[in-house]
Amino acid sequence: MTEGPEPAESDAAAQPVRVRQLRLVVEAADFDAALAFYRDVLGMPQQEAYSGDDGAEVVILDAGRATLELSNPAQVRFIDRVEAEGRPSDHLRVALEVDDTVAVTARLVEAGAELIAEPRETPWRSVNSRLRGPAALQLTLFEELD
Repeated sequence: MTEGPEPAESDAAAQPVRVRQLRLVVEAADFDAALAFYRDVLGMPQQEAYSGDDGAEVVILDAGRATLELSNPAQVRFIDRVEAEGRPSDHLRVALEVDDTVAVTARLVEAGAELIAEPRETPWRSVNSRLRGPAALQLTLFEELD
């Protein structure tokens, strides 16, 4: 048996994949209320908007830099204890970095968000609060202290 070079990987397989954007797609039964809350109250600028047949509407809001945080069940339980007195988070929770968690939390509650947990300093040096916003999204607001 002769030894030869390994078969070459295909060019496509050799190229690393690069995700260019994380976009969270949310169905909002009360579209206008959700849009007003996230765009006008929370301050996510509108990037794009499209209308389609049968009243179809979509608005894409700029949420700044996106990351995907993967946590194992033990870490989620720890975060829930620290951030929300042990009340379990939803399977999907949107964490948004803001400049002033206390002020933004108050503003969102005034605009109709349900307060789940008051702002508090965490062991990882941020001030976090937890809310439920329009379209049934569970939100964590966080302000980095360092």
